[in-house]
Amino acid sequence: MGLWASIFSLPGLLIAALFFSAEINKPVAAADITVYKSPACRCCDRWADYLEENGFSVAVQKRRNMQAMKRELGVQPQFQSCHTAVVGDYVIEGHVPASDIRRLLEEKPDIRGLAVPGMPMGSPGMEGPRKDPYSVISIDKEGKGTVFSRH
Repeated sequence: MGLWASIFSLPGLLIAALFFSAEINKPVAAADITVYKSPACRCCDRWADYLEENGFSVAVQKRRNMQAMKRELGVQPQFQSCHTAVVGDYVIEGHVPASDIRRLLEEKPDIRGLAVPGMPMGSPGMEGPRKDPYSVISIDKEGKGTVFSRH
């Protein structure tokens, strides 16, 4: 049987239909994340690399005016860090660990997003000679923050 005959046989058509319908109906990967960062920020690059190493598909967008991006996404000054990311409907501000982003995507709380204010040493992308304790903050839709996790 030739190639076309095997493709157009009933089993071949069923397999092709299953393959193409799975590709068409495939949901957008929940792990797709866009990172907005200053062109010169190296710790932001390290955080993006860390996310890729932890299974996220990362797109990096370099922005000269990060403050405008943060305002547009509703990240208040007390929650700000060097970079801002978007995953699904959530904002991720700063050096948030991959495990917390995964938990956010699994639990799907009705919040604006997560933040690690500042740039704590020892957080992902800020590895160095010491590891300072830090909290990941959950930011609700009104802009109020509560502790999501401690590291």
